[in-house]
Amino acid sequence: MSLSPLSGVLLASGGLTDIDATLFYSTLVLFAIFALVLAKFAWGPLLKLIEEREKGVQDAVDGARKANAEAQALLEKHKELVREAGREREEVLKKALQEAEALKTDLQTRARAESDQMIQRAKEQVEREKAAAIQELRSQVADLAIAAASKIVTSSLTPEAQRKLVTDFIGSMPKAQ
Repeated sequence: MSLSPLSGVLLASGGLTDIDATLFYSTLVLFAIFALVLAKFAWGPLLKLIEEREKGVQDAVDGARKANAEAQALLEKHKELVREAGREREEVLKKALQEAEALKTDLQTRARAESDQMIQRAKEQVEREKAAAIQELRSQVADLAIAAASKIVTSSLTPEAQRKLVTDFIGSMPKAQ
């Protein structure tokens, strides 16, 4: 027997390839018992825990994918709503501009028509007043002419000649235009 300098254990004489059957079978039995104990108490719960964790991670990944898909759908819907709102805003602005232009044209047309009517009424009023003034003037001139003529020619002219003289005088006056 020799003493190993490192371990201080006595070694049996034999080589590296010598197998002790008792040691081999006892190690094998202990390994089997250890494996059974591990399988029953450690491997099962560990594998179950790992599977649960893997399932949780997979569910989280699936949930994240689903949430991402929903977020993308919502983003597209939001973008479409923004585009639709932009189109509606443009339509409202265009319609408002058209209505404003139509109102402006209508107001201008009404103003022109009212202005033309006022001018026409004013012209008619001026014509009526002018005709009335000319008629009044003729009447006064006729009265004055008759009075003057009657004083001048009372003794020498007959009433018929006086009337002809007044009619000629009135006829020579300007006419209403």
